[in-house]
This record gives sequence, structure tokens and C-alpha cells, in this order.
Amino acid sequence: MIEPSGEEFPAENGPQLTPELAIANLQSPDLSLRYYAAWWLGKFRVKKADAVDALIAALQDEADRTELGGYPLRRNAARALGKLGDTRAVPSLIECLECSDFYVREAAAQSLEMLRDHSAASALIKMLDGGVAEAVQVPGLPHLTQPYEAVIEALGAINATEAIGLIEPFLEHPLPRVQCATARAMYQLTQNPIYGERLVQMLLVTDDLKLRRVVLGDLGAIGYLAAAEAIAQAKVENSFKLIALKGLLEHQLTDELDSLSISDDAIRVMNLMDSLL
Repeated sequence: MIEPSGEEFPAENGPQLTPELAIANLQSPDLSLRYYAAWWLGKFRVKKADAVDALIAALQDEADRTELGGYPLRRNAARALGKLGDTRAVPSLIECLECSDFYVREAAAQSLEMLRDHSAASALIKMLDGGVAEAVQVPGLPHLTQPYEAVIEALGAINATEAIGLIEPFLEHPLPRVQCATARAMYQLTQNPIYGERLVQMLLVTDDLKLRRVVLGDLGAIGYLAAAEAIAQAKVENSFKLIALKGLLEHQLTDELDSLSISDDAIRVMNLMDSLL
């Protein structure tokens, strides 16, 4: 039996909620209502203080357990807290990095990436203990010993430059997705184009459609402008290309906020986006 890591599902498949009802349902004796409420609060970005408080409390839940010992409600609560953007959740999410459930640890790392709080750096760095040699698949399970992709991406997002020496060796990890996460983080931490180009080369040579989609997301997340044409020409659905190009454009325009004009590079990305519509 394999535990699923994805909790998202169409809203029409669940009960109709209001923010107040969803918050109340987090205390319901019906575990399915609690599980759905945590997802709903994140999906609809309910940034109320009592929603954040209730989700933080749900990170300690012991009632919703799977046969294999997973914590489904904790997973949904951790994911939701990243989407709500309240840094009050950071200490509790850091505690979740030591949870026995791999998917809780993964969700917590992903949310810490969204929250961009450098105070999480030391706990995330600890998860890289043992380096590449320890980053192996758990026997009988579909995941590695730690959620390395999420951890490394979080360290890049929070600008944990002190972790560069620990992150860089993961460029040689046997899994391409871990390599991509590492190149993404290394570019964010160093701004060295060699890491952006590594992602571009992965995009060009891989035959794996899912991996190409991942690489597009990475290039958009780091705003690697030199990849614009490669993104536009990638053998991937236009929707993924547009999301990646939008990421490039947002980075470029953010850098130009103090200017009254739009650069030629930004215009070039806009034209590429127009060509895909």
C-alpha cells in the first residue's frame, strides 16, 4: 500500500463552505470534514487570523492517521499555511520537519519556501545531513529518505547562502528532479548563469515530458531570462510555457520598478508570450 502525497481535489466534490464553517470544521469529530476544511482554507486563501491559528493547531493532530502511520490532516494544514502567507506559522512548520510522515515534512518544507523566512534555514540544512550518500530511496516506498527537492528549493528561496557547500553536491544526485532543484537553488544563491544553463540543457535533452514541465517551473521561479527562447520552443503544452515566461517577466519587471520604461528584454518576453496565445 502506497500513501498518496497529493491532497488537492475539485471543490465541487466536497461540501460547500464559508470561511467560518471551514474554521469550525477543523474541530469536527468527522475527520473527513476536518481534512477537507484544511484544504479549502488554503485553496481559497482564507487569510483570517483564526484560520491560521486553527491550521497551526491542526499540525499537532493525532486523530487522523493512516494504516501506515501518515497524518493526512497535518499534510493539508501544512500546505494551506504556506498559501496563507502568515509567518506566525513558521515555528510550527519547522517542528513538522521532524515528523515521521515524509509527506508532512515535504509539505512543511514547501510552505517554508513560500513564507521566505530565513529562520527556517538551520532546520532545513539539518535535513541534508549525510549528503548525497544518504539521499536514497526508502525500501518499499516511492520516496527518498527526505524530501530533498522541497528542502533544497526552500533553502534557495530563503537565500540560505550558508548552505551552498551542502547543496551543490546534489547536482550529482542520480535523480534528475533533485539535480534540477539543486540547479534552481544554486542559481538563486549565487546568480551564476552556469546553473541556469544547466536547467536549459536539461530542458533540451530530456525525453521525459513531466521533467520538462518541472524544468519550466524552475526556470520561471528563478527568472532566468536567458532561457526565454528555449522555454517558448520547448516540447511542452503552451500553458506551461506561458506560466514559465510569466515568471521571467515578473522577475524582470520587479527589477525595473524604479524605471519609467520597460526594457527590451521584458518586451521580448511579452512577444514570446503573445506568440503562444
